[in-house]
Amino acid sequence: MIPGIDLLFLAGAAFLAGLVDAVVGGGGLVMIPALFMALPQAPVATIFGTNKFAAIFGTASAAARYARNIRVPWRTVLPAALAAFIFSFFGAMSVALLPKEWLRPLVLLLLLAVAGYTLVHKDFGSIDRNRQHGTADMLWALLLGAVIGFYDGFFGPGTGSFLIFLFVRFFGMDFLRASSAAKVVNVGTNGAALIFFSMTGHVLWAVAALMAVCNVAGALLGTRLALRHGSGFVRWMFLAVAAVLIAKFGYDTFA
Repeated sequence: MIPGIDLLFLAGAAFLAGLVDAVVGGGGLVMIPALFMALPQAPVATIFGTNKFAAIFGTASAAARYARNIRVPWRTVLPAALAAFIFSFFGAMSVALLPKEWLRPLVLLLLLAVAGYTLVHKDFGSIDRNRQHGTADMLWALLLGAVIGFYDGFFGPGTGSFLIFLFVRFFGMDFLRASSAAKVVNVGTNGAALIFFSMTGHVLWAVAALMAVCNVAGALLGTRLALRHGSGFVRWMFLAVAAVLIAKFGYDTFA
């Protein structure tokens, strides 16, 4: 039986995670540490499975709200989401096969490159090119979706931020449209990983349901803020979350 104060703590963490994740991703930075603190005896896989259940509802609600207000380039986004769904499942299956420590230095370098590129290029993601996406873009979307999907299923932190950067860099979107596209792909990655964790009995359903409700509430507020304040707001939130991720990966890698 989980004490009421711990449930309240998890509810608040899920709300904050939903808010941040709806704008630029990174909700796992809030929810996973909160779950470890409130459920210290739970297996790691159960922590991840419970997090995925809560997160998918917030991500799906954010994706739906974005889609009602922003023209989502489905010809690019859907192939990426499909590839991400398939490879996220394989990523989750590979958790026990490869040491995650190998990834930390590489992810840290990628985050530094992403944040540095965004800072140096002041107009990066400020204007949506509104271009037509052809066959080449679909192939790129499949490839990028597969890579990011496997990464999210296997490891995960920073997935939303990487997706936003890639949609801006490779498909000419502004930060707001890229954030909306990233949410659709994130639904795919979360769904596939959740299927794996559910099949292996690694979801605390009652806790996950409470966190899912709070995560949706946070996601609705986050999308409202992003839609009201536009790409400039999303860009600075993106840089803030990237800075937190860099600090965390730097500490985990060198401490």
